[in-house]
Amino acid sequence: MLRLHDIEPDLVDSDIKLFLKTQFTGIAKTQSGCNFAEDWPSSQDIDALCKKAAGFFIYASTIVKFVASQYHPPTERLALIISLPQDTSHEGKSGINLLYTQVLEQAFHDVDEDFYFNLRSVVGTVALAAHPLSIKSLSELLGNCGTPSGTYNSLHALHSILLVPDKEEEPVRIFHKSLPNFLTNPKRCTDSQFFVDPPVYHREILLSCLKLMEERLKRNICHLDDYAVLSEVRDLLIHQRAHIGDALEYVCCFWTTHLMGTVGSNLDIKDVEQAINTFFTKYFLFWLEVLSLLGKLEAGVYALSNIDKWYTQVSHV
Repeated sequence: MLRLHDIEPDLVDSDIKLFLKTQFTGIAKTQSGCNFAEDWPSSQDIDALCKKAAGFFIYASTIVKFVASQYHPPTERLALIISLPQDTSHEGKSGINLLYTQVLEQAFHDVDEDFYFNLRSVVGTVALAAHPLSIKSLSELLGNCGTPSGTYNSLHALHSILLVPDKEEEPVRIFHKSLPNFLTNPKRCTDSQFFVDPPVYHREILLSCLKLMEERLKRNICHLDDYAVLSEVRDLLIHQRAHIGDALEYVCCFWTTHLMGTVGSNLDIKDVEQAINTFFTKYFLFWLEVLSLLGKLEAGVYALSNIDKWYTQVSHV
């Protein structure tokens, strides 16, 4: 069995150099209107990038996506990366840390306060979501972040570290798990304006989940006939998509995952407890109805277990 760490470093570096040369040649062809030097990028630039990558293809891949931005001169973007301090200690983490920081600095550069906080909320949710959410679902969940088009515009500046689809119904994906690991680790993401503090963001997502359920959950949400047998409803999927949708489905299935993510913090939980009490008083049965319509009642069992664990743990704090 082939083990990647047994491959000779020289072979890995050779592959990374080939990858970089090929990708940059493609960039030069597709953005021919830019004033590229004949030897762009130079062999010295390729060698420097390969050294920074330290054998990590994710570093090389992120560089290419960053430089390929249609809204910035590739030569300037490459120069920014070349200028980053050389540090490949800790198995390449320091190098990718600097690269992620540079990408985020460019995305957040010279934006107004509302855009900044909206982008932070979206990035934090993408990093901590239980599974990838679409632009439309992110917009519905984080109502304060505006329309799907606004959410798309916020994320587009991060195309080098996130897969941002053109269609609002398709999920936003993270290219590599090193990104959420970086964002949520204060020892790696040392700039507080980018750091995603998990308990803080889980709490924000949780309250957004509870708010969305309060706004959307209701009796007979799919408008089925009285006493309808779900197995006999031929167009049940159409009803689900029309009246429940991906955002509410995510919320109903995973809101207590975010509840558990707040454990261990020193955050004020009064508003969380109040929102949960409102949920059980007014929307609990409607929530169970949605889970039944989705065929995911087992998620309700896990959710109730999580709620019990959460109350037990916070009562001992």
